[in-house]
Amino acid sequence: MQNITAIVLAAGRGTRMKSALPKVLHKLLEEPLLSYPLRALAELGIKKQLVVVSDDQDGDQVENSLSEFFAIDWPRQTQARGTADAVTAALKTLDGVSGTVLILCGDVPLLGSETLQLFYQKHRRNRSQLTVLTAVLDDGGSYGRIILDNEGLPEAIVEAKDATPEQLLVKRINSGTYLVDIDLLRRALAETDYDNAQGEYYLTDMVAFARQNGASTAIFDISDYREILGINSREDLIDLEKIMAARISRYWLSNGVTVRFPETVRIGPQVTLGQDSEISFGVSLSGKTEIGGSCHIGAGAQIKNCKIGDQVEIKHYSVLEDAVVEENSQIGPFARLRPGTEIGAGAKIGNFVETKKARFGKGAKASHLAYIGDAEIGEYSNLGAGTITCNYDGFKKFKTIIGRRVFVGSDSQLVAPLKLGDDVLVGAGSTVTRDVADNALVTTRTRQKELAGRGMAWRRPSSEEQ
Repeated sequence: MQNITAIVLAAGRGTRMKSALPKVLHKLLEEPLLSYPLRALAELGIKKQLVVVSDDQDGDQVENSLSEFFAIDWPRQTQARGTADAVTAALKTLDGVSGTVLILCGDVPLLGSETLQLFYQKHRRNRSQLTVLTAVLDDGGSYGRIILDNEGLPEAIVEAKDATPEQLLVKRINSGTYLVDIDLLRRALAETDYDNAQGEYYLTDMVAFARQNGASTAIFDISDYREILGINSREDLIDLEKIMAARISRYWLSNGVTVRFPETVRIGPQVTLGQDSEISFGVSLSGKTEIGGSCHIGAGAQIKNCKIGDQVEIKHYSVLEDAVVEENSQIGPFARLRPGTEIGAGAKIGNFVETKKARFGKGAKASHLAYIGDAEIGEYSNLGAGTITCNYDGFKKFKTIIGRRVFVGSDSQLVAPLKLGDDVLVGAGSTVTRDVADNALVTTRTRQKELAGRGMAWRRPSSEEQ
């Protein structure tokens, strides 16, 4: 489908969302709605893509938020005068372009590339100049109705607000997705007016125009109507998120991954999972997360934009973001790996440990109750409970470098900038402020004092003793 030009309509206000955020930027599985059709187009190899947005700060926000999608043009719809007006804004940037245009909506996230490929194949097979993606519903609701001729070909689309009671009984509805010859589209839009119930320029009027001018038309009935469901409210958003989440979980279940209680799990569309990994209930995997093979992701874990190696165990209720965890490591429970964290092979980050811009070497450990930020931890070093890298002086961040096979005793503070050599032993309760040479013992504890007879019994009032 590389010779296709795609136009995505994304200028809608989404009034029923009751939000200052443009509708297509509301998130489904932690991804903006608009990202779903854009990824589908990329999977189809469609290189010429135009996304029509509003000509104001909402349009700016949409364009800036989807900057990860390259080679997209962003034509602006200056006034909200309907779908035909939006497509006209796109056509102004396509002078001299010929061929077929694919038009789809930016708030329809479930429509996948496989269905669009079948849609295109039907369009080519029929040598149609205009093909409408349709669905058959028991209740067409607010969808436009497809009016067919005696040969089963579309001769018009009637919007629900303009339909007669008899037309509202029609079960075949319009999805808002079309394949159309661009020259036919130009001529149809030039003839479109706003003489209708909503006072808008309807893109759907191009079907009647095509038939009146002898152009060939066709329909393609989708097999699963849920793919064409759009989002107009927050309730719609949640309903479709459930459908997408279930679809993705089923995919991984059929591809060698165990997803327990899938109705509670959220796996994003860009996430990849290795064979024989297991996902427990309440897990959220989002962004460009890669999970290796034979991993176990414990209950309630949240992982975003992370790369996880093989045979890693992420224990329950751990939170990881923009981190790398190499093979055979253990994380959690209740650990937090903040952006820039890199955990080496066979390392262990235990319960209530927080890391940020920290690199742990092979076999290194911080088993409990620690904060390690802006630090490098050498291979097989062990950081005791309560260890803190004091990396911030109120103005700048500083780095702590810990060598190999270092043992840091519990409740120690390492004040950066600081470098501990290999095989250093830090006594428990120490505050280390200067670099320490290899194989040295460092302790800053005050000497223990013991005063006989001055314990709790001596401090209690005599009345309490009675």
